[in-house]
Amino acid sequence: MNREQAVRINDHLLDAYRALDQARMAIAALGKAERIELEDWLDEVVAALEDELLQPIYDQYPDLEPPKSDREPLVYTCELTWDEVRLPPSVTEQQVDEVIFSVMKPTWRKTAMMVTLVMDRCKELGLPIEGEMIAARLRLLSDSDRIEGIGDLRSWFHSEVRLKD
Repeated sequence: MNREQAVRINDHLLDAYRALDQARMAIAALGKAERIELEDWLDEVVAALEDELLQPIYDQYPDLEPPKSDREPLVYTCELTWDEVRLPPSVTEQQVDEVIFSVMKPTWRKTAMMVTLVMDRCKELGLPIEGEMIAARLRLLSDSDRIEGIGDLRSWFHSEVRLKD
């Protein structure tokens, strides 16, 4: 393959890589059994894309390889605790909780999905809240038994939350 072909193929494969990351977010909203099965398949597809398609291009044209952070699926972790959060003066804890409870369901959802849904709703309402703040609040709500949480809520893709039964 010549360089021009490699550039075109690389661009399309990186687009596919980003689309697979969006698929990962969509899968996070599924039920646990479906989600686990699809996540495993998706991981296999991503590994094949990296190892069998992208790596041969980068072996031949190393300058085309983007920094690893541009290719790796997003893995969100947050060490921020609620007592470290400084809300903007125009936002109260009650408002944050109202938004969280307005989008939370009784079914398990990945923490990453909840953070995204709450952030989207906050943007709609004009509330300047960051994802880390939401994650810290979800941890506090879980720790205080106001919602249910499983897994380590600091790791957004490896934990889940839901309304209490």
